[in-house]
Amino acid sequence: MVALSEQEREILAFEHLRWSASGAKEEEIRRRFGVEPWRYFQQLNALIERPEAQEADPAMVRILRERRD
Repeated sequence: MVALSEQEREILAFEHLRWSASGAKEEEIRRRFGVEPWRYFQQLNALIERPEAQEADPAMVRILRERRD
């Protein structure tokens, strides 16, 4: 099994944050990850399918999968 990269671990940690202002999360995605939100969410959806992500943060992966489905 391949370990998660630092950026993949950061993405999972980022998903624990809560956003009250509209558009704040999207702005922070651009600033922190240097990509457009649509690309970030593509990466996130691929990430939560990986067993390594499930092992690293099972509760968040479950929540993210439920939100997506």
